[in-house]
Amino acid sequence: MGFLDILLGRTKAVAPDLDRLFGLPSAALTLQAAAGFTPTGTGAVCCASVEGAAFAEAHGEVRQLLDADAERTGPPVEVTRDEYGYAWLVSRRAPDDLPALVSDLHAVNSALEAGGFGPQLLCSVVGFQDSGQRRLGLVYLYKRGNFYPFAPLAGAGRRRDNALELQIKAALADDLRIEQDLGRWFPIWGAPGL
Repeated sequence: MGFLDILLGRTKAVAPDLDRLFGLPSAALTLQAAAGFTPTGTGAVCCASVEGAAFAEAHGEVRQLLDADAERTGPPVEVTRDEYGYAWLVSRRAPDDLPALVSDLHAVNSALEAGGFGPQLLCSVVGFQDSGQRRLGLVYLYKRGNFYPFAPLAGAGRRRDNALELQIKAALADDLRIEQDLGRWFPIWGAPGL
């Protein structure tokens, strides 16, 4: 960082460390013990709206890579779009196979990054729920290299359970690198699996 960067308050972007995704299975054990949440088997990678042949080619490469898994049933990666125009590449696995789901998300992120779509990658999310059907997503911010919990409330309106999010933050502090700036805990309304 240069002198002008310090004076002007600019900081260097944190390089993404996709290997941090592999901390999710152990964090899931803590999450289940501390708050009763278990994986839903759905995970997704979000990227800014991308069109064209290059994105289609990258998606095809991801599909081929994940099709090589003989234990997979159904489509390996589905592409959906939310109401804001963001593309979600969704993977579904058995709820008790979180390591395979995390590997899928890592592969999707890596393939898109290698295809030149790193600047468009926004986040990855893995869905969880408890016995009361409350939903929770553990969100990995690609550009920050950190996780945060997102807990949408069921029912009308777009509200989130801030108390639950803070409880999960405290419970997972030793398992995942948690984003400390709560202003960066962006709501991901309409994310697959939540």
